[in-house]
Amino acid sequence: MIGVLGGSGTVGAVTADRLARYGLGPVRVGGRDLGRAAAVAESLDTEAEAVRVDLAHAHSLAEFCAGTSVVVNCAGPSYRVLDTVARAAVAAGADYVDAAGDAVAMTALRENAPEALARRSAVFSAGLMPGLSGLLPRLLAQDGPLARLDAYVGGATAIGPLSAVDALLTRGPGFGSAQALWRDGRVVEHALAPLRGVVLPGFRDRVHAVPFLSAEARALGEALGVDELRNYTVYVSERIPEALARAWADIDAGGDLDAHVPEVVAAADGDVAVGGSWYTLLFHARARERGGSGPTRLLLRTPESYALSGVVAALTVDALVRGKVPAGAHAAADVLDARSVLDALSADPLVDEIDLA
Repeated sequence: MIGVLGGSGTVGAVTADRLARYGLGPVRVGGRDLGRAAAVAESLDTEAEAVRVDLAHAHSLAEFCAGTSVVVNCAGPSYRVLDTVARAAVAAGADYVDAAGDAVAMTALRENAPEALARRSAVFSAGLMPGLSGLLPRLLAQDGPLARLDAYVGGATAIGPLSAVDALLTRGPGFGSAQALWRDGRVVEHALAPLRGVVLPGFRDRVHAVPFLSAEARALGEALGVDELRNYTVYVSERIPEALARAWADIDAGGDLDAHVPEVVAAADGDVAVGGSWYTLLFHARARERGGSGPTRLLLRTPESYALSGVVAALTVDALVRGKVPAGAHAAADVLDARSVLDALSADPLVDEIDLA
């Protein structure tokens, strides 16, 4: 039995659907709204059950995890949940996959790690970003070390209230550094400026690329030994950056974070209203040695970023079930096979285009 917590949400429903399609069922769909969870369970082409669960209550969460072999967490906000669900899953004897859960959540689990983690696997950042954004660029470095890697990830997508909380919480050294890049094995602060009104392959019209060296991007640069890595978050307008800037200024002055959630949600809705929902991952690489025959660009486009995170979470479960993931806590990008994931995504209806050249 594979448990999908938050299974009635956008990410969770897609995760449950792909688990059924991949023949990994039966599936337990968990959520606070039993009716919505039941609707997802009934739609699956596998044995499935719906369970009412509240991750804020330890007993409810323990009951949900009991009897499962894998627990997939698609509930949030991720940066408030941290390692709560992971610990409950491992305590129940299950492996764990988190469709979000950045480095801060993985670090929280590793601190005072449960003894069972020596036998069980916990995989974090098994979504689009973080996740694919740290995994797919590795395909550009398979023929040798890179002199430079540029990453652009973003677009227009609706942001729910829980995801808005995560966006507002994504600050501080545990998450990354604004305007920084990775060069010669270290973080160089204040090295980059935003690129405004630029044209990028795979992105619609002109966009704004804001430099942010995330914890995932830094880990990628270190793992690949890239001489220089530049990582940009791409927005179709100034709505979201301006909403976040206003919120953070107020929060720093003692304001309430949750009071700014509606503004962030509205900003994202405004972007989608202009040109619809779409999201792009674009990576450009330059090899350290000239004359290589390997690919130098990877492009992936999807109409729904959060839904595609559900596909990645299910693919992570598949790798785990097949014994491809070692025990312990890991980022998905460190344990998944990039080529296998890309091949699976190329056949998924949630992917509009993949170009590796």
